[in-house]
Amino acid sequence: MDLSRWLLRAVDEHEAWTEQFGEPVRHSATAVDERQLEDAFQRLGKALATCYPFFHPRYAGQMIKPPHPVAVVGQLAAMLVNPNNHALDGGPATTALEEEAIGLLAGMVGFATPLGHLTGGGTMANLEALFVARESHPHLGVAASAEAHYTQTRMCHLLGMQIHQVPADEHGRMDQAALRELLATGRVGTVVATAGTTGTGAVDPIHTIVDLARDAGARVHVDAAYGGFFRLLADEPDRPLGDPDPWRAISRCDSVVVDPHKHGLQPYGCGAVLFADPEVARFYRHDSPYTYYTSGRPHLGEISLECSRPGAAAAALWLTLQVFPLTASGLGSVLAPGRRAAVRWSALLEDSPELELFQQPDLDIVTYFPATPVRTMGAVDRAAQALSDRCSVSSDPLYVSVSRASAQAFTKRPLGVAADLPEARILRSVLMKPEAEIYLGQMHSRLEEEARALRA
Repeated sequence: MDLSRWLLRAVDEHEAWTEQFGEPVRHSATAVDERQLEDAFQRLGKALATCYPFFHPRYAGQMIKPPHPVAVVGQLAAMLVNPNNHALDGGPATTALEEEAIGLLAGMVGFATPLGHLTGGGTMANLEALFVARESHPHLGVAASAEAHYTQTRMCHLLGMQIHQVPADEHGRMDQAALRELLATGRVGTVVATAGTTGTGAVDPIHTIVDLARDAGARVHVDAAYGGFFRLLADEPDRPLGDPDPWRAISRCDSVVVDPHKHGLQPYGCGAVLFADPEVARFYRHDSPYTYYTSGRPHLGEISLECSRPGAAAAALWLTLQVFPLTASGLGSVLAPGRRAAVRWSALLEDSPELELFQQPDLDIVTYFPATPVRTMGAVDRAAQALSDRCSVSSDPLYVSVSRASAQAFTKRPLGVAADLPEARILRSVLMKPEAEIYLGQMHSRLEEEARALRA
């Protein structure tokens, strides 16, 4: 794809549109000194050059990758107009695009008549889901796995809700026996299941969580901010994700969060929250007499905790979904290489004399650590940090991230590592770029080589 060509086309079409309204009116207050801009732009370029190479598969650290050029073109085309999807008159075109995109996301997770909208990201989307949870079951708390994203605890604190932490099992998934015991107390109104934990990429057994929650009269919210788009692969005949039941069960849940700015190829920030029951709109009810006046149908701002919301994000997502539809052969084909790479790498790690697999990946996140002569968490902790540092400062750098695992997490897994610390650092690689499948052999060999050098 020729990005320059399409960006120029977006600018040309914007200028052609503006010309319909007569000769442009320009005020001297917005005039720019080109020399001043040139100097500032050079400084901006130097600042951006200090970023890690998120575009390259040698960067397998955090959940970051550049947006697809299609999304960039869609974003720019709408950004030049700068619509606000808070109210229909602020973004008549992009509101329609957002509603269509939300409908496509809802279809992906199996919601028939949903209520939903885009957000600035997963944190805001989870806040909205927990807000509705609080209003649906006042005075009852929330249950979430010990491996759930920290935003669940933060948002419950913000909303004044009690959160109950459910232990994770040896696979990093919510422990079902512990959840059953907690639900029996009658103190939980909503269970948060995670489809892709940010630490290890683990997928909670959503199908059994739904059954347990329903028996206890509780709601179920799915935080699929990271893993939601993998639903596209769940029904594939070769079962790339293993058991499809957790993914199919999302359709029986009350709400779900998906982040298009992760696996949906979008620029930051683009999250989404979806509710199975459109009647939860009653919890958002408010009025703005100078805003909601152009239509009798609901404005997106009337079903959102956020006010101003970028229509450009909706345009970028909508355009992307026209080119990469929400099917296994569409956007799913962009996710599948990362999953294949994770499976292949886990096999390489199990056979490696230098590196050890922490746990089998559910998605495209791989956790591992250097093999150490002394089998203690303290030794693993030091070796993991040393290997990460060594790789990042090399003349041929490789970027992996460092995570932390508790003593309980180590002892639950058959790793044979003594728990002499409350927690230890391990390595974590996010293979969310499809190019990781091509680069994997080189990355694995480099890590083994550097780990070997550290032990010498």
